[in-house]
Formats: sequence, C-alpha cells, structure tokens
Amino acid sequence: MTKTLIVTCHPYDGSFCHALMESVSKGAVDAGNAVEVIDLEADHFDPVMHSADLIGFLKHQSQDEQAQAYIEKVRSADHLVLIFPIWWELMPAMMKGFIDKVVFPGETFDYTHGGMGMRSLLPSLKSTTIITTMNTPKTLYRWVFGNAIQRALVRGTLKKMGLQHVQWFSCNMVKGSSNKRRQAWLARANRVGSKQ
Repeated sequence: MTKTLIVTCHPYDGSFCHALMESVSKGAVDAGNAVEVIDLEADHFDPVMHSADLIGFLKHQSQDEQAQAYIEKVRSADHLVLIFPIWWELMPAMMKGFIDKVVFPGETFDYTHGGMGMRSLLPSLKSTTIITTMNTPKTLYRWVFGNAIQRALVRGTLKKMGLQHVQWFSCNMVKGSSNKRRQAWLARANRVGSKQ
C-alpha cells in the first residue's frame, strides 16, 4: 500500500489549494493508499530558522520538535505532495520554512564528494509532486519571472538533494478560470493521489 503525505499551506479553507488537497486525498483513498495531511497553517508551524536551528543545521541534527515530527512523516512516505499558492512569484513563508527545516542534513539528505554533492536519506520516497496555484500566465511566469519554482524548488532543492521522479504542475490564472478548467485541474490532482 502506497503511503501518500500531503503538505499544504493556505490560510483560507475555501481556497482552490484546499480543493486540490481534498482531490489528491480522495484519489489516494479511492486507490486504497494511506494518506496523511500536514496543514502548516492549522499546525501553527513556525517557519523561522532561529539560531538553534542554524546550529542544528551545522551539527546535522534538527532542533525543532515540530520539524522533527514532519521529518519522520516524510521518511515513511512513498509519495510526497506539496500544495501551495504562488505569491509574488514565490512560495508562502510557511512552505519555505518547511523546506528549510525538513530538507535538513543528516535527517533527509547527506553531503557527498567532500561536501560538493548530496544524496537522499529518504529510501522509501519514490516520487514527489508539487501542485501550485497562481494568477500569473504560464508564459509570463516562465520567461519574465524566471520560472522560480522550477529553478529553486524542483532543481535547486529536491533534485539537488537526490530525489528522483519530481514533478510540478501549476494551475495558472486561477482567479479567472472557468469551472471546466478547474474541474480538469481537480481531476489531475485526483490522479496524483491515486498513484501507486
């Protein structure tokens, strides 16, 4: 049975991000997968890297108890799904803090080649899917704003730390999208959850 871990971040329960999270969850349950949701807002997660966290980073041991609990959940997952909105072309602070405190040396990755490379410490994790919402057109986000999520999160973080099978799908121009378009996005999210 596949274990799907969803990490979501949006302050409004009526958001399209919330609908996407529910669709991924339903797809997972309907496929017979185990599913768990980390709602960073509901957990009142502290995204700030404090001095103790930075010392822990140097010592390769997480100091944040909440982050430690998240790390254990990520370690046991087969499929990780990150769902969040794009604000000012980047992820919200809570999602960035999750990355800072969970993508942690000695916990979820380690250094290789004299510190120049990285390898994943997540042998169970088979795939990672990023789902985002934004009101920027896709071509504008890619060619004017530099495709920040692709560069910084997909390539610069997840693949860099050694994860395989990382995919990102973006729901662009959500505010003005048709119901038909939204249903297509939700159907795709459902298929993400049903992944075996």
